[in-house]
Amino acid sequence: MDEQKIKEFASLIQNSRSTVFFGGAGVSTESGIKDYRSEDGLYNTVKQYGVSPEEILSHTFFKMHPDIFYNFYYTYFLQSQAEPNPAHLALAELERRGLLDAVITQNIDGLHQAAGSRNVLELHGTVFGYHCSRCGGAFPMQAVKALTGKIPVCEKCGGVIHPDVVLYEEGLNENTVNRSVQAIANAELLIIGGTSLAVYPAASYLGYFRGEHIVLINRDETPYDGSAGLIFREKIGETMTAVMKYIERERAEQ
Repeated sequence: MDEQKIKEFASLIQNSRSTVFFGGAGVSTESGIKDYRSEDGLYNTVKQYGVSPEEILSHTFFKMHPDIFYNFYYTYFLQSQAEPNPAHLALAELERRGLLDAVITQNIDGLHQAAGSRNVLELHGTVFGYHCSRCGGAFPMQAVKALTGKIPVCEKCGGVIHPDVVLYEEGLNENTVNRSVQAIANAELLIIGGTSLAVYPAASYLGYFRGEHIVLINRDETPYDGSAGLIFREKIGETMTAVMKYIERERAEQ
């Protein structure tokens, strides 16, 4: 890894008055969670369903085929034993040191919070909460996991329980969007990691950035490559670990 680039990245973090991280599926793949587009991603593991993950995870499909939806959902979202990886831990440590204002994530796995991050804005919701699609009653994840293999329904009204995940065809939470846009607009340094920036409207919120520096950490090219001052093609966990080691080394020398 280019030590000079790591040094420059660390310097940007340490001197920024406001830093925000915007991340996607690639942040969690190092924890063993599959993304959509990699060689071993969900596109290559759901052939038995005959339809794409986007179709299964749509509002229409949920309403029409809740049995297939939950078969897929239980398999790929509720059986995970994933733990935070070095990227999650580094971001939580930066926040603890007052060097990171917010994590804006497209992920629903809760690994940022598990690592210790406190100001996490989950654009696409979370697998940890559920509500009745008919009466709105709330349910914990454990109540739904206990019904693995079945369609979870509300005991009060019989409505199908809906995960607190934003499905395709559904709108994002307005409060989360507003807070995310405000954080991006106020940032001086924007770190983009583990995302192809192909999912909208989430990717469009980066258009509100008016700061000075963008650092991009992603395996493949993105639409924001031309706007980034620094680009890393290494794994995000390795990159963030190297940055944290440099920051710690400088701190020890002071």
